[in-house]
Amino acid sequence: MTRFTRSAALIALGMGTVASLPALAADTLHYNQISLRAEVSQEVARDQMIVTLYTEAQNTDPGKLAAEITTSMNKALAQAREVKGITLRQGSRNSYPIYDNKNQKITGWRERAELRMESSDFAALSKLTGEMLSTLKMDSMDFAIANPTRKASEDALLKEAVNAFKARAQLATDALGGKGYKIVNLNFNTNGYPQPYARGGAMMMKAEAMDSAPTPQVEAGTSQVSMSADGVIEVQLP
Repeated sequence: MTRFTRSAALIALGMGTVASLPALAADTLHYNQISLRAEVSQEVARDQMIVTLYTEAQNTDPGKLAAEITTSMNKALAQAREVKGITLRQGSRNSYPIYDNKNQKITGWRERAELRMESSDFAALSKLTGEMLSTLKMDSMDFAIANPTRKASEDALLKEAVNAFKARAQLATDALGGKGYKIVNLNFNTNGYPQPYARGGAMMMKAEAMDSAPTPQVEAGTSQVSMSADGVIEVQLP
């Protein structure tokens, strides 16, 4: 085949491809499609209490300091394990040097260790916290939505979001004079499930300053959570 013949063949192929483009474009066009969004929400109780306590000390001997911190934490863990329904997690533990005024010589060591306690039994954890404040200090008291509660909430919101989307889809179909619709795609997104909510420092300082160890009064409150349904429908016109 000559160069001219090959060129002619390529041109013919190219023209054939161009000629088929309108047909391909017609196949990919989507008529009567509408994007819709529906959103539902509910109040969900923060039903998980999270308390972080810590012990802190300093010593010129890092070995003795570590032993002192370990002893304090072991006693705290043993005390907390006596209470049912409390999940215990050891938090961070850090040790760092203390320098003289000129920052040239190490004069001692300071160490801090944390104990994190979680429970849905607010009364039990509050009582335990009050008792442990006689030997430990409070870093934070937080509230969150427990995983089982979150899952149940999401399942309920999902059903509500689907029904809300269907109602809006039917409303749009009726407005256009359609005889029906079909859902092309549908996506769900949740919002508002909080990270643990921390109580203010004023309450914590007050608890630390008390000579006795009263039970802290707590009110976890609720969070407004929502789920949105974003999708596309295709309206079937008469």
